[in-house]
Amino acid sequence: MEKRQVILFQGDSITDGNRARNDDPNHILGHGYPYMIAGQLGYEFAGKMPLFINRGISGDRVSDLYARWNEDCISLRPDLLSILIGVNDLWRTMKGEPSGVTDRFERAYRHLLEETREVLPDTKLVLCEPFILNVGAPAEDWNAWKRRMDAYQATTRKLAEEFGAVFVPLQKAFDEACERAGADYWIWDGVHPTTVGHELIAREWLSVVQNSPLAIR
Repeated sequence: MEKRQVILFQGDSITDGNRARNDDPNHILGHGYPYMIAGQLGYEFAGKMPLFINRGISGDRVSDLYARWNEDCISLRPDLLSILIGVNDLWRTMKGEPSGVTDRFERAYRHLLEETREVLPDTKLVLCEPFILNVGAPAEDWNAWKRRMDAYQATTRKLAEEFGAVFVPLQKAFDEACERAGADYWIWDGVHPTTVGHELIAREWLSVVQNSPLAIR
């Protein structure tokens, strides 16, 4: 029997989606974009029974991902690894929290990707662009939030190119969506997507990844 493909989603609360911490197949993927992507691809390729795993944890920065990388990535040996991270690195810096005194986003992200490439050289990488909208906390100081997020987005794109990953742009899609409905319709607090916001992420992910050399087949 052909080996089942393992598709791993990593990130913070946006990926977590209130997922169950047990083996309940009805809740193990959470209620966000990983669930939506898994539903579509799992249905389309049911004959191959791909295995979708969600290891997002609410509140995580990229350095938190690295701290648990052995258990929540390396040991799972994914065929495809998708990462969406960055907003908590930004949040803690903007809020002046002790954990945000130094900005470790790029150095920690690079370190994580270097180790992944070293230990899992055949794993396909997908890096999703972090995003915000001008509502909720970001609206309190929008120019400063946007300036820092622009830098994180540029870093994520640069790392994707450097490590041969597929880059999934999301900020433009959210910006354009705001021409159809207000920002809080898509991301209720400027950071966490609503149901339709998660649908937007899932559609963009599928459009980019499934039309790339990394496509799940």
